[in-house]
Amino acid sequence: MLKVAGAMLVIVAAGALGLTVSQNYARRPRELRALQSALSLLETEIVYAATPLTEALEQVSRRAEPCASGLFARAHTELGSGSGTTAQEAWETALDKYYPDSCLRPEDLTVLQGVGKVLGTSDRQDQTKHLRLAHERLRMLNLKAEDEARQNVRLWRYLGLFAGLATVLILV
Repeated sequence: MLKVAGAMLVIVAAGALGLTVSQNYARRPRELRALQSALSLLETEIVYAATPLTEALEQVSRRAEPCASGLFARAHTELGSGSGTTAQEAWETALDKYYPDSCLRPEDLTVLQGVGKVLGTSDRQDQTKHLRLAHERLRMLNLKAEDEARQNVRLWRYLGLFAGLATVLILV
């Protein structure tokens, strides 16, 4: 009886590990799409509504999908803190807090860091150009992430389960 319980525990743990890895593959494209949408909202606020950057970040944080809104909310908080923080510093701080809990990869982070370098440093047309470029780069990364998700989600689900079964068979 104890062996059966132990075997089930190993299978469940390995299966859960496989599910966790597969969920990260599935979550990354959703996050990238949410960030694309949020950058489009930011562009709209800056260019068409002529909203000051602090308010634009706040508006985007309210309207963006939950998986992306935290980044913009944190940037708004940092920029509006009154401590003399520049837009780039506020964005970098927000990214530092956002990135560890996300499923983003270093290449995704690089694109987002590039956004911070131009926020609030140039006129609206230049910011539009940079935001659209970042949006396009995120779109390309999203296409790759969707391909990876299609290939790897099912693989990791089954791999976790079968690794647990193999472990049990080896130990028995």
